[in-house]
Amino acid sequence: MRRVALYTRVSTDKQTTENQERELRDIAKRSGWQIVEVYQDQGISGAKGRDQRPAFDALCKDATRRKFDMVMAWSVDRLGRSLQDLVGFLSELHSSGIDLFLHQQGIDTTTPAGKAMFQMMGVFAEFERAMIRDRVNSGLARAKAQGKVLGRPKIDPATESAILKALKKGGIGIRKLATLHNVGTGTVQRIREAMS
Repeated sequence: MRRVALYTRVSTDKQTTENQERELRDIAKRSGWQIVEVYQDQGISGAKGRDQRPAFDALCKDATRRKFDMVMAWSVDRLGRSLQDLVGFLSELHSSGIDLFLHQQGIDTTTPAGKAMFQMMGVFAEFERAMIRDRVNSGLARAKAQGKVLGRPKIDPATESAILKALKKGGIGIRKLATLHNVGTGTVQRIREAMS
């Protein structure tokens, strides 16, 4: 028997999720699916991020724990209004092996057409990642061309010299040296590695 989780959401406190839940429960019953959990965000806009939607966040966490086999929602806009967030959520479900059922769109990823939709979403997610990577690389190249120095700022030569002297003397650990000179442990390690 397929274990399903229901997700319902309404944007204002004056609305109710009862209609969404009733319809989804009827579909689950007709399909012979067992409802293991109902996640409900009341009065929260779909434009809000996962961190501002407690039930949606719990749903995502439980999906990675494989507490259910499928997520059922009334409509895609109940899951979110941001394409980027939606693609991320669908990718997370897909990588966890969780299916998706969207009543209004007639999407059921247990069917061949639904599986194809999941795969297309994966293609769009990969495309978006590539676009972001290209924009970041372009921005870095522009900054370099403008003469900006990238990376962490260099530490003061006097501080570096003091750390080097303390390392040669020995007796003080990396963390303590970093704290004494107000630098990161990676900086102390870099100086130590340059000694050899």
